[in-house]
Amino acid sequence: MQNKLILQDGSEIEGKSFGAIKSVSGEVVFATGMVGYPESLTDPSFCGQILVLTFPLIGNYGVPTKEKWESNKIQISGLIVCNYIDTPSHHESIKTLSEWLKEEGIPALEIKDTRELTKKLRTEGVMLGLMQCGKNKVSFLDPNNRNLVSEVSTKKIWEIGDGKKTIVLIDCGFKLNIIRRLTVRGLKVVVVPWNMDVTKLIFPFSAVIISNGPGDPKKVKQTILNVKKIIKKKIPILGICLGNQILALACGGTTYKLKFGHRSQNQPVILSGTKQCYLTTQNHGFAVKKIPNDFKEWFFNANDNTNEGIIHKTLPFMSVQFHPESSPGPVDTDWVFDFFLKKSKIIIRK
Repeated sequence: MQNKLILQDGSEIEGKSFGAIKSVSGEVVFATGMVGYPESLTDPSFCGQILVLTFPLIGNYGVPTKEKWESNKIQISGLIVCNYIDTPSHHESIKTLSEWLKEEGIPALEIKDTRELTKKLRTEGVMLGLMQCGKNKVSFLDPNNRNLVSEVSTKKIWEIGDGKKTIVLIDCGFKLNIIRRLTVRGLKVVVVPWNMDVTKLIFPFSAVIISNGPGDPKKVKQTILNVKKIIKKKIPILGICLGNQILALACGGTTYKLKFGHRSQNQPVILSGTKQCYLTTQNHGFAVKKIPNDFKEWFFNANDNTNEGIIHKTLPFMSVQFHPESSPGPVDTDWVFDFFLKKSKIIIRK
């Protein structure tokens, strides 16, 4: 059987399979990071997407244990690379990338030129695609028409950490490094489902974080309504990635879909009103368009001037479009957590 990637515009690219023998559909997107494919593949923000990795060598350091992942499984629908390396060398590697993909039922293709495919997606925009790697029949389906957040979010409340101060994390598809960066500061983190009204929780907490996650922010209407209740009670809020868009929508702003999104570890972000630039890790296909009343732009993207964060003019409500917890990527903006906690009057230990 011929293995290939079929794009919605009719383009077909032949490839060599090194993953599960299975055909899938999804939105074809590209990420330009040079390292960190285990973290990227387990990032829930990639749910529903066929991921093209532009770095030419993938698989060369194998797969680490789950403690290094960003969730408990691979989240992408399929993987496209230029050169797959089946002989990994790394002291933390426990298996090859091919073995991992097959175990989790994720198809993968090695194609001749990911650069040409990426140029196409940059020029024409991300598009739907089919990976033909199995006998099962699939059709073009837009994952953004689904509530992807509900698919990746936790179904129950759970907690981690032993701090005296508690932070509630609304799970829209969070990366585990968000929790790591909070617990290392001596905080207890309580994770709740995407649609939970946290104002009805019976235990005390000091602030709320709205996590990253996949898909169109307008699909999580219940989360937006619940965030409005949090704002009304003036509980401090920090939004991350999708959380930036949700906070904007809850406060009267608007969002839109980017042509090809930001998925990389070197996005330059400028602190508004300054010449300070930070390198950031990002993974999103939607962005904030209209900034809500009583908010101001906190950061903007140096490449395309898109919004990278909003902050309330007087109250402790703020959000960033990038990942301050990175993983993988630069740690330039880890200070955002400290800034938020200070504005929320939460004393922490480091």
